[in-house]
Amino acid sequence: MVALTMLAILAALPVAIAQDPRQTCPASGCGVSPMGNEFFPFIQRVGYDPAATDPFTFRYYNKHEVVLGKPMSEWFRFSVAFWHTFMGTGSDPFGGPTKKWPWHDPALTPMQKAEAAMRANFELIDKLGVDFWCFHDRDIAPGGATLAESNANLDKIVALAEKLQKQTGTRPLWGTAQLFAEPWYMHGASTSPQAEVFARAAAQAKKAMDVTHKLGGLNFVFWGGREGYTSLLNTDMGLELKHLAAFLKMAVDYKAKIGFNGTLLIEPKPKEPSIHQYDWDAATSIGFLRAHNLSDSFAINVECNHATLSGHSCVHELETSRLAGMLGSVDANTGDLLTGWDTDQFLTDPRDASRIMRVIIANGGLAPGGFNFDAKLRRESVDVEDIVIAHIAGMDALARGLRSAAKIIEDGRLDALKAGRYASFQTGIGADIEAGKVGWSELEAWVLKQNANPAHVSAKLEHFERLEEAFI
Repeated sequence: MVALTMLAILAALPVAIAQDPRQTCPASGCGVSPMGNEFFPFIQRVGYDPAATDPFTFRYYNKHEVVLGKPMSEWFRFSVAFWHTFMGTGSDPFGGPTKKWPWHDPALTPMQKAEAAMRANFELIDKLGVDFWCFHDRDIAPGGATLAESNANLDKIVALAEKLQKQTGTRPLWGTAQLFAEPWYMHGASTSPQAEVFARAAAQAKKAMDVTHKLGGLNFVFWGGREGYTSLLNTDMGLELKHLAAFLKMAVDYKAKIGFNGTLLIEPKPKEPSIHQYDWDAATSIGFLRAHNLSDSFAINVECNHATLSGHSCVHELETSRLAGMLGSVDANTGDLLTGWDTDQFLTDPRDASRIMRVIIANGGLAPGGFNFDAKLRRESVDVEDIVIAHIAGMDALARGLRSAAKIIEDGRLDALKAGRYASFQTGIGADIEAGKVGWSELEAWVLKQNANPAHVSAKLEHFERLEEAFI
């Protein structure tokens, strides 16, 4: 299906006010009613021009360009995250909202705001030329006084999203249930000590999976924002882990029941808001899934900022998941080490992007997962145009990373240098170790016979870094 422009999508609305295509759009809304016309009138469709100097043009991302046998669009499968992009207010632990987006006009009812934000979402997706979006249930539709009212609100917004998807040819990369914000989830959702909360979480997750399935979503994510503890003094960890596993098994069963073919994803995070979360990192999550016979039913959604909070690099978490055969999707963001918390900034460092893309290439891609921009503007960025520029910068950074990663692989010297570090396992006693032909006794006898005193061999990390640098 050929994607339509948002002018066509909103054809039934009043005619748009003419705008300078490079005009800065203030957070108050460009003088355009939030329920009519375009929310991003300063740009029609982001194009590609490697010589461009303006911030509204891709300099590296060319979606149809083939790299190592696949078009860029397929390597990335970019997705816009609804919650940060359209629901972000700029609040942080030390201050309230700073952003006044036009789709949050205080004159609108909560449902009108939700409808306006959904229209803004699809306009941005269309103008960026991406194919996917991601959502939490409570971000796209306001909660009601009861679960039934919340579900009814969600159904109305999903009906609008379904219509806009048909017009733009897009679909959710994944959906999820927000099982951490409401006060009753303060002790956790599936790990709460209250059975009523476990039941409420299951009911909410069921509905979120239903609408993800209805919208043609390709994956469904579980992020346990409060699935952990503050102190073991009042926590039965064994019982909580048992309940978490039971909750996930119910998800597997329900997925089969409704015929949802999407992948179930676990998104690790070590802490914040909990002191300790049960999905601390990729290795912990993979171990938990294997221990409960769930590893064949789930994959890992790596969020880069969560990786650094757990004391790892994003590349470490990606490689850990890949080697386990469980790399499913990526939340593309980064943190600020000077701040320390989960700042969820757009990933723009070219070296990080190159290393990330080498893992993705080794994995053969991410489908049915992709790169979701689970990233938000800085608190001080309050113009609508900042949203567009941030996404362009994130897409360009990863495209640049893909190109450099491909050149490193095609050049071959870095991989050859790495293989050389392990050459001793290709012959002699090393080959016997690899083949499983020897044990401790045989190895002791070999060392005594050879009078072996291992040499000091350089890791040559500076050489590796120099080789990498030449392609970035």
